[in-house]
Amino acid sequence: MSKVASTLNFTQVGRVCVTVADTDRAIDFYVDTLGFEKVVDVPMGPDMRWVEVAIPGTPTTIALAPPPQGREAGGSQTGICIDTTDVDADHAALKAAGADVDDEVTRWGGPVPPMFWVRDPDGNALIVVQPSS
Repeated sequence: MSKVASTLNFTQVGRVCVTVADTDRAIDFYVDTLGFEKVVDVPMGPDMRWVEVAIPGTPTTIALAPPPQGREAGGSQTGICIDTTDVDADHAALKAAGADVDDEVTRWGGPVPPMFWVRDPDGNALIVVQPSS
């Protein structure tokens, strides 16, 4: 057991954060292209907002936040994996919608599930994965 685990009060991974340069453009992508729903949209200081989106019916959100002062937005491998029941259909649909997706679904075989990367307008990469059933 961790040296501090008994003193911490963690309950879940509630949200992950990606930095975006244009909040409305990011909302359009996550809501209109990926089908997420906007669950939080509140002012955050002058001329900024704290926005969270989520796959409908799921507890973990993605916060679409401005970058820290002096840093550029986006361009990261977020490590966020989105599970799907049909990786090929989702890849085809996102490609047809003009989303920035890999050319093909990656298939390494064995226990590694098929997957592809999709990038938001700021270049934040998310992985769409079809886990084994």
